[in-house]
Amino acid sequence: MGSEFWHQLLIGFCLMLVLEGIIPFLYPQRWRNLVQQLALVSNPTLRITGFVSMMAGVIMLYIFN
Repeated sequence: MGSEFWHQLLIGFCLMLVLEGIIPFLYPQRWRNLVQQLALVSNPTLRITGFVSMMAGVIMLYIFN
C-alpha cells in the first residue's frame, strides 16, 4: 500500500515536470520575460500565490479523488 503511494507520487511529479517544461520549450523568449517580471514581485505576494496554488491543488485532488 505504501509502495503504491510513492509510485503515484512519482507519476504526479513526472507529469508536473512535463507540464512545467511545455511553455519554456515552445516559447523560450516569453518564458524569459515572465521570469524577469517574477523577479520584481515581492516575497509576500509570491508566498500568497504559492499558498493559493497549493490549496487549489489540494482541493482539486480531494474533489477528483
